[in-house]
Amino acid sequence: MFDNLSDRLRKTLGTLTGHGRVSEADVDAAAREIRLALLEADVNFKVVKDVVGRIREKAVGTEILGSLTAGQQIVKIVHDELVELLGAGDRTFRLQGNPAVLSLVGLQGSGKTTTSAKLARYIVRQGRRPLLVAADPYRPAAADQLETLGRALDIPVHRAPAGTATLDIVKGSIETARRLTRDTVILDTAGRLTLDDALMAEIGAIDKAVHPIETLLVVDAMTGQEAVAVAQAFAAAVPVTGLILTKVDGDARGGAALSIASVTGLGVKFLGTGEKTDALEVFHPDRLAGRILGMGDVLTLVERAQEHVDEAQAKKLEEKLRKAEFTLEDFLDQLQQVQKMGPIGQLVGMIPGMGGIAKDAQEAVDRGELARTEAIIRSMTRHERRDPGILTGSRRRRIAAGSGTSLTDVNRLVKQFTEIQRVMKQMAGGRGRGMLGGLPMGRR
Repeated sequence: MFDNLSDRLRKTLGTLTGHGRVSEADVDAAAREIRLALLEADVNFKVVKDVVGRIREKAVGTEILGSLTAGQQIVKIVHDELVELLGAGDRTFRLQGNPAVLSLVGLQGSGKTTTSAKLARYIVRQGRRPLLVAADPYRPAAADQLETLGRALDIPVHRAPAGTATLDIVKGSIETARRLTRDTVILDTAGRLTLDDALMAEIGAIDKAVHPIETLLVVDAMTGQEAVAVAQAFAAAVPVTGLILTKVDGDARGGAALSIASVTGLGVKFLGTGEKTDALEVFHPDRLAGRILGMGDVLTLVERAQEHVDEAQAKKLEEKLRKAEFTLEDFLDQLQQVQKMGPIGQLVGMIPGMGGIAKDAQEAVDRGELARTEAIIRSMTRHERRDPGILTGSRRRRIAAGSGTSLTDVNRLVKQFTEIQRVMKQMAGGRGRGMLGGLPMGRR
């Protein structure tokens, strides 16, 4: 979502850090570029005016102009302003009560039902026992979807017979939670195509009936500034306690995600980063600001790795790396592990200094480079994966035919992997220094 904004900001700030000493004219030129970048990203114009004004004031008003590290200090000022912009509002996620009642509200199509399941999965990882509630009596398909998601996660779903009033569904879910000893109730409430008084009245009635500890507004970040207007309308009508932004992995400009908390005063508590039920992140403004500026997000990357990478398998791999026994079979296993962690572009963007190539990495995957590499390795026998040295010309032609690739593709992969093995052996013997490389995804 933030690719274009990230590119613009990195280029603009890169000119400052490249200069060393920075003049007031340099700051003014950078401020203009930052303003344009934020406006093009669809950030609220009043927010842009305030943010850019503060950046210029801090950059010029401190004794950094002319110093050798002025560029780096201005980058820090921009980073801090982004953190403040993103981090507005109360972001505390509360789970008090037995059961703790969480109400998810929003318009139709915002992703409430999927987000309810994602939130339930997150809560399970916190050691709690949630109950999902199909509190939308108007759309049977929504209840069916929630039941399907609940079964996949092994989380019970409370669903009332057709024709049951919303308040009766909600009150009945509390009784079900107590009977099943569930300590958290997640209400997937009804939405509308547009804002209307009936929707707001229903949400208000739910609030009075069961007093949710959290009423979380689910907002589609792809809708741009319309998302901000929706959030303002909900906040004015019902007791919303925070926001969940969905579809932040999409290709919208990202302005809503940047300015919604500042404009509405509601804290963003979670981000939906994909379709799967594990694609929900606790929102950390400093981490997102780091990603936007190309500084990476190592903490989130580590958290994803801890969740998706098998610890025993990781220890075996570490031992093989130490002994320089890493094979194509091991590499195939790593490809599968990494793909569980999320889109490659997202992962690369979390590595410090790699933000500039995150888009290229994702495009390479979208072109099928990763799938091509996987197909080549899968077309080998187990013996060939463990010892690529036995790959004669006839074997390589067979592998190319079996994987639907060319002999050139197979030769390139084998050559790259042989070079990696050579470097590993040097490092295992104590002759090498530096980091191990990975197989490039793009063609050369």
